[in-house]
Amino acid sequence: MKVKFRIVVLALFAVILSQSCSKVDSNRIPYSPVNIPLNNDGLWNTYGVSATGMSNIFIKPDVPSRSFYSAMSYTGYGGVLLFCNGMGVPVAYDLSCPVEVKKSIRIFVNEAMEAECPQCGSRYNILLGDGGPISGPAAEDKKKYGLQRYKVVPQANGGYIISRY
Repeated sequence: MKVKFRIVVLALFAVILSQSCSKVDSNRIPYSPVNIPLNNDGLWNTYGVSATGMSNIFIKPDVPSRSFYSAMSYTGYGGVLLFCNGMGVPVAYDLSCPVEVKKSIRIFVNEAMEAECPQCGSRYNILLGDGGPISGPAAEDKKKYGLQRYKVVPQANGGYIISRY
């Protein structure tokens, strides 16, 4: 029994040690302001995400006609992906691929509910993770590039505001 316990402890230690050596860089996207005010139930029910796998994108320069956009609305560097993860929690990421770092090369949600870059093919865990790399150039040992994440803050009147950390 003691031998099995020691093996389990050593295995867990090895896993923890291997994870700590591969830090993910989630700050490669140039700083850009983010302020998407879906700060009431009506706006959230129209533009938000309420069930696992639902997503919406916000790119103010490309889609300027959304009724809630104002002079104080900002949609990050390449736009914002709003996604409802596997726990039913809304999360937000910049749409720009952290490998490509170009406003025009934007990730999309694939059929496996991962974020994927159409240019480099990198895939990111958004369903059960924090936007960390799964495969492709973003997952290479020397890179480990993750998606730039933004805050999704619940509001007293219902809805959420999406902003920078």
